[in-house]
Amino acid sequence: MNTKQAKSSRFNPDEGLLYEVDDRIPRPLAIGLGLQLAALGLNGMVLLPTIAFRAGGAEDLVLWAVFASVLACGAATIIQALRVRRFGAGYVLPHVSSAIFVAVCAEALILGGPGLLATLVVVSALAQVLLSARLALLHRVLTPVVTGTVVMLLPVSVMPILFRMLNELPPGGPAYAGPLSAGVMICTFLGIALKGKGTARLWAPAVGIVTGALTGAFLGIYDGGRVADAAWIGIPRGRPPGLDLEFGAAFWALLPAFLFVTLVGSTKSVAVVVAAQRVAWRRARAVDFRAVQRAVAAEGAGSLLAGLAGTMPNTLNAGAVSAVEITGVAARRVAVVCGLTFVALAFLPKALALILAIPAAVVAASVAVVMATLFTVGVREVASSMGSNPRNGLIAAVSFWTGVAFEFDMIFPAYFAEFAGGLLSSGLTTGGLLALLLAALTVRRKSQLKGKLDTAELPRIREFIQAFAARHGLESVVDRLEAATEETLLTLLQSRVGDEGVDDAPGDERPELLLLAREEDGEAVLEFKVGAASADELNLQDRLTSLDAETRAARVEQEVSLRLLKHLASSVRHQQFHDTDILTLRVSAGARRGS
Repeated sequence: MNTKQAKSSRFNPDEGLLYEVDDRIPRPLAIGLGLQLAALGLNGMVLLPTIAFRAGGAEDLVLWAVFASVLACGAATIIQALRVRRFGAGYVLPHVSSAIFVAVCAEALILGGPGLLATLVVVSALAQVLLSARLALLHRVLTPVVTGTVVMLLPVSVMPILFRMLNELPPGGPAYAGPLSAGVMICTFLGIALKGKGTARLWAPAVGIVTGALTGAFLGIYDGGRVADAAWIGIPRGRPPGLDLEFGAAFWALLPAFLFVTLVGSTKSVAVVVAAQRVAWRRARAVDFRAVQRAVAAEGAGSLLAGLAGTMPNTLNAGAVSAVEITGVAARRVAVVCGLTFVALAFLPKALALILAIPAAVVAASVAVVMATLFTVGVREVASSMGSNPRNGLIAAVSFWTGVAFEFDMIFPAYFAEFAGGLLSSGLTTGGLLALLLAALTVRRKSQLKGKLDTAELPRIREFIQAFAARHGLESVVDRLEAATEETLLTLLQSRVGDEGVDDAPGDERPELLLLAREEDGEAVLEFKVGAASADELNLQDRLTSLDAETRAARVEQEVSLRLLKHLASSVRHQQFHDTDILTLRVSAGARRGS
């Protein structure tokens, strides 16, 4: 396809993604989509701190908490889009207040006030940043089946709240006003998204919200008084509460709960970033785990800002993934506009009130339609993992329905409602933890060999492979296993040509290599872990795919090794982290299935 054809194809939404994440898009389009993305996330960003602080008996701090939350989310959204050093994924990932922290934040306010809350949020945020740096340690359990199941559970956790909001009405409003306004919004949204021509579907969410709000105003449920009473510019009364550094009994009692919820939230964020990468490119790519690490680190930085400002943590807005699916625009400039909008709204109470005055039923309907498409993203992620391991389908099914059962209080509600502070009453938490546990249980016992990334290790590797094959009855494929390990070693070495200190380094100064081997359902699974990440950004898994398109590798020797590796292995998976490269091969005892 020539340049002219490629450019024109971007403007046909019916053919898929219009703009990839790195594409430059027209400024008016970026502003329009950024504003509607901000509108979709703003209500939850305001509602959740309000709920947490009111439940914690800090009614006088609600306005300050909302202001600080919007400001921190805006800053974190910009960091995510711009990718500042090792912070930020570089995708459209706006931040919103984190719903899973509502209960523990309210408890912290009750037991120790805003100072204790700020300290716990800061500590948990720092723990999340540290976790992002060592995310490679969790690569065996944060698999596509786990992240896909968590994504599937996100709408399940949010939908009950949205359905309740459909019936929320101001005093004196007619009973039919909420459902009717929501119905107008949904019909407009779906009509444009499904039947719209050209670029019309880009504006489906915004037009739907506007028509729903106008219907609500006609029926008398748009809160115009809130808009009239709000100031044009300013900040609410208050200031950051400061940190409570006494570290008393309340701090140590609540710290495990905060760290646990942070782990659950990080698992959810990993799933969201993986899903965002799936929809951000026209051509399928391997997951970039360096981007995942940067996203989790940026989330920790956003929560750190929130803690220092005295409000609750923030997290990635999963609805942004669905918004990309609907609009076909994944350009990061949209996220920058969204973040700047949050920052501006924090200092513009009247503009904030204009959005907050939209009837709750309209907001709930718009978010519900967007979240519904998120479920299919999770299903695709789980389905992609079932080819390598049929057990993944069982893990996803059991975890998903367990999460649904706990979300709707179908299993011993009187007991689990109070257990661990009510954490297991959340379907997202329960289902996600079960998926993690089941994935961990499927990790097989493995043999391992430690050495250096050096061809001098080949004799030891051959002996290791022969012993492994004999132990697991894989003698029939031992020649293929030896050949596959040799080509993998050469490929990893060639991918580091030009890396500082690798080309000419003596053997004892070369990167550490850990070779793990295990047997799964008659297949040999070989995992190469290199202790120093390559400076080469291109994923070897993507290079294998590009061979089918007759795209030449940068070096002829590497292309030869890649083609041999593709012939020998039934599948190849390359996971790149900041501190580790992990290349996983599956060598089947039967016929080769292709990479």
